[in-house]
Amino acid sequence: MARAPSNYDDSESGGLVARERQGDNAEPLSITEISQALKRSVEDRFGHVRLRGELSGVKRAASGHLYCALKDDKAVLDGVMWRGNTNRMAFVPEDGLEVIATGKLTTYPGRSKYQIVMDSLELAGEGALLALLEKTRARLEAEGLFSRERKRALPYLPRTIGVVTSPTGSVIRDILHRLADRFPSHVVVWPVLVQGQGAAEQVSAAIRGFSELPQGGAVARPDVVIVARGGGSIEDLWSFNEETVVRAIAECTIPVISAVGHETDTTLADYAADRRAPTPTAAAEMAVPVRVDLDATLADFAARQRRAVYRPVELGRERLEARVRRLPKPEQVLQAQSQRLDEASERLRRGLMDRAGQGRERLAGVASRLSPNALKRAHSDAKRRLDNARLVRGLVERPLANKRDALASLSRLAEQLHPERPLERGYAIVRDASGKALTSKAQAEREAALKLQFKDDMLEVTTGASPLASSSPKPKRAPKPKPATGTPPQQNDLFD
Repeated sequence: MARAPSNYDDSESGGLVARERQGDNAEPLSITEISQALKRSVEDRFGHVRLRGELSGVKRAASGHLYCALKDDKAVLDGVMWRGNTNRMAFVPEDGLEVIATGKLTTYPGRSKYQIVMDSLELAGEGALLALLEKTRARLEAEGLFSRERKRALPYLPRTIGVVTSPTGSVIRDILHRLADRFPSHVVVWPVLVQGQGAAEQVSAAIRGFSELPQGGAVARPDVVIVARGGGSIEDLWSFNEETVVRAIAECTIPVISAVGHETDTTLADYAADRRAPTPTAAAEMAVPVRVDLDATLADFAARQRRAVYRPVELGRERLEARVRRLPKPEQVLQAQSQRLDEASERLRRGLMDRAGQGRERLAGVASRLSPNALKRAHSDAKRRLDNARLVRGLVERPLANKRDALASLSRLAEQLHPERPLERGYAIVRDASGKALTSKAQAEREAALKLQFKDDMLEVTTGASPLASSSPKPKRAPKPKPATGTPPQQNDLFD
């Protein structure tokens, strides 16, 4: 097949198939090779740089690495910080913070991007630090960690005081000296770093450690905790602005006094604590009262108590003396009664004499009627009347016969109605274990054992019922009834 004429020359560059040209020894590079070359060039040229920019798109991966972007008003640069360096950061990076990143520039061949691998990340000046502080404060305040409802009252006289501070600084000495001057107390010091890397973690761990101490353990559980540090710059006090410290104070089950810095220094720990002290010395003053003042107050209360007890007694004595002075003398009160007693005694004496005279006269009159002749005459009259009275025998025997017949009828009736008479005709009486007669089937079913009384003897039988089936308590054991005899029971006299 004939080839159409063309102006295309395969021997020149830009042809359809790449061909080596005469005198050209430049081999084509692969994408990986050029990417590695660019990476080496960038890293050699920018092996150590410090960049200032605003954080954007901050993201912490599950592996612990930090990914973000640094930007200004005209450009954006990706950044990455490996996990080993993120653990040493003094703050939590957030979007919008202006920072200074230190590291080296490199490329990421997988996306044809260049980025900075950051070794450290710092806030760009105090303004950025204050902006981060305000942002954190607003977020924690929105959670309610700083609300007044969470504040607790301090104990008036704590037995044990816990102090979270550095054991080598002047702060702990100031607190101990102030406590010794005011009210010597038992102090438990939890030594921590108060500045630098790891200080926030140690302070929060100490606060939580005090909160988790059990009552009555080997280490006394504090009644109040003082978190203290001396003054310094905002960078020096930054550990007490960390979120972990603020949350530890807010979650502490023991009242907390924050004494961080001087009076003009304010940290987020002050907002979360139950009380804020301007200085560590002032925190010791808040924790305990003055012992001398307390002794004076107790002495004053004791004196007031004594006065309060004695005052009613003194008032009562004064009122009693005033009333006694107004009362008349006993002689004056008893004069009229004494006179009446004398008059009554005289009337009694005369009345007794008159009564004795009258009795003597009546006795003399009666004695005259009790002469022997008069008694003999009365006896003779009574004997004569008795001899003249005649008694008819029938008037006495007839009522006795009627009473005897009535008594015989009642005896026959009682003999017929005796409960054991039917036994002679073949009947039996069912009784429980105590001897009480049963009159229904329901009563018999509740008994575990029964007694059948026949004419000549008793027969004990069992029913199989549980003794607990009976809902009513068993009556007391009745005495065994005596067999009936022909003689009727003794009765009272019907004529009484």
